[in-house]
Amino acid sequence: MTLSISSSLTLHSHSFFNHQHQQQRSFTTSNAVVCSAKSASPPKLSAAAAAAAARIESLSQVSGVLGCQWGDEGKGKLVDILAQHFEIVARCQGGANAGHTIYNSEGKKFALHLVPSGILNEDTLCVIGNGVVVHLPGLFQEIDGLESNGVSCKGRILISDRAHLLFDFHQTVDGLRESELAKSFIGTTKRGIGPCYSSKVNRNGIRVSDLRHMDTFPQKLDLLLSDAASRFKDFKYGSDVLKKEVENYKRYAERLEPFIADTVHVVNDAIAQKKKILVEGGQATMLDIDFGTYPFVTSSSPSAGGICTGLGIAPRAIGDLIGVVKAYTTRVGSGPFPTEMLGPGGDLLRFAGQEFGTTTGRPRRCGWLDIVALRFSCQINGFSSLNLTKLDVLSDLDEIQLGVAYKHVDGTTVNSFPSDLRLLDQLKVEYEVLPGWKSDISKIRNYSDLPNAARQYVERIEELVGTPIHYIGVGPGRDALIYK
Repeated sequence: MTLSISSSLTLHSHSFFNHQHQQQRSFTTSNAVVCSAKSASPPKLSAAAAAAAARIESLSQVSGVLGCQWGDEGKGKLVDILAQHFEIVARCQGGANAGHTIYNSEGKKFALHLVPSGILNEDTLCVIGNGVVVHLPGLFQEIDGLESNGVSCKGRILISDRAHLLFDFHQTVDGLRESELAKSFIGTTKRGIGPCYSSKVNRNGIRVSDLRHMDTFPQKLDLLLSDAASRFKDFKYGSDVLKKEVENYKRYAERLEPFIADTVHVVNDAIAQKKKILVEGGQATMLDIDFGTYPFVTSSSPSAGGICTGLGIAPRAIGDLIGVVKAYTTRVGSGPFPTEMLGPGGDLLRFAGQEFGTTTGRPRRCGWLDIVALRFSCQINGFSSLNLTKLDVLSDLDEIQLGVAYKHVDGTTVNSFPSDLRLLDQLKVEYEVLPGWKSDISKIRNYSDLPNAARQYVERIEELVGTPIHYIGVGPGRDALIYK
């Protein structure tokens, strides 16, 4: 008997207006069961498949996947898997500083920066919300790369007319500012994210909707470029630069037009129609502009509040939030890292986990899992569950440590994750040592089949942070996921 089952996910329609006409598209897949005439009843699901189906089906109408640490936790993989069960996948903040690596069913690797990770699922509508900053040359390059690899983007990506445009000069300014900071540099991706958000907050930024008014676009761009030239002596600006950029953006505007939408209307209309929406966070909570290790942070809000402001969704509409956390800790760039492992220990994790940035290629700093930071992240976001990733990377270790508490120099406990960078630099981390499992777990798909020591590690994390772990990553592929 042969059998194939595809899930039923239907977005009947969404509509949005542009300056010429109203467009309406439909995204539909059907429920299909194909089998031989010998049997009319579906086969019994395996324990792993049944657990997966139950976990995913229980997620609320509007759910989100957010990073718990300093980014690079593996959010894209979970979004890609869950997207098969959601009609819309939406980005709400950040820009091309996000680097989400995902694999299709054939194992082909895709590195996404602006396009939501749901794009590999052909029935998913991908939304880039108003809170995202959009570098159009990079976006088009990403779309062209997807199309050339057989991933259709036509009619499947919507970009908010309220989103701000990130220009090449923002990237130049990013580099100039880092050079200016010298030893106090932030360690940004130099993708222009901070300068673009600065333009937005300074209220002289340029939005996607401004591309529909090319009569005033040159004046607005001139104001931005002149401002940068007055601030940085090494920033070269003249009328020829403006003319060239305006001509580029005339072409970009024409190409972008079919993608532009009032995404606030699209998303809220979908909510009213009971369609399922998955929000994909970029970066992570410990890089949050308010809650992260400021100033060594990103320039947006990658925590739960950013969903509301970055998509125009009411707080009461948001349901399950899944926090993604590595089985250890990494960060890229400068800033505090209490559980960092310097020397051979950090190198071992870096190479075993292939910890090199998707966006920059930079080697990531590595260390033990920081329970204090994770508990803080869970508190801020109210996660309903966690996705523990890269558990397999720890498989060769004799013992594994958990950073369970912070201590002042006098030995008293630090009650929460501190905002004071000096305190973060001076505090001592109290570790709990657990046994390693010293065996390959990358082929395991049932939680009960994990070695006792691996289960002990997972359950101790749950106990310390008070949030259940429902998903466990044991490899990079789509199928390398255990549902607990």
